[in-house]
Amino acid sequence: MREELRVAAYAVCVRDGRMLLARWVARDGARRWTLPGGGMEHGEDPYDTVIREAEEETGYAVEPVALLGVDSIRRTYPRPLGSHADFHGLRIVYEAQVTGGDLRHETGGSTDMAAWHDLDAVPELQRVGLVDVGLRLWRERPAAGRVPPDAAAGA
Repeated sequence: MREELRVAAYAVCVRDGRMLLARWVARDGARRWTLPGGGMEHGEDPYDTVIREAEEETGYAVEPVALLGVDSIRRTYPRPLGSHADFHGLRIVYEAQVTGGDLRHETGGSTDMAAWHDLDAVPELQRVGLVDVGLRLWRERPAAGRVPPDAAAGA
């Protein structure tokens, strides 16, 4: 089984009771809302990653204002030619403020839309578990920067 590690940085942007989300497009075409952000490039600082990725996916310039925490997931999934991958995702979550730019949709990337959603409506959205983890980190601000594993199930 092939081991895969992906380190990524994400932004929780909440303004006027609304949360900024990007709609991720899975390989099978399924679409689910996620936090703006994504994978670090080799040698890139996670702080810079979240700024770059948020702009790519939403059009906004953001400024990280607090490190909310780190989330870790692990999954096994099939790879081509009958092999499998042992995937480990390490997700660094920041609170960020929009400082400029204009809302727009990403073209040619892993997301196809960006939008603000009322916080009360987020639980009804088709979303990835990272949205719930990010909201919980933002609301609770755990001292250890970690959502208990049982709460992160399905992330």
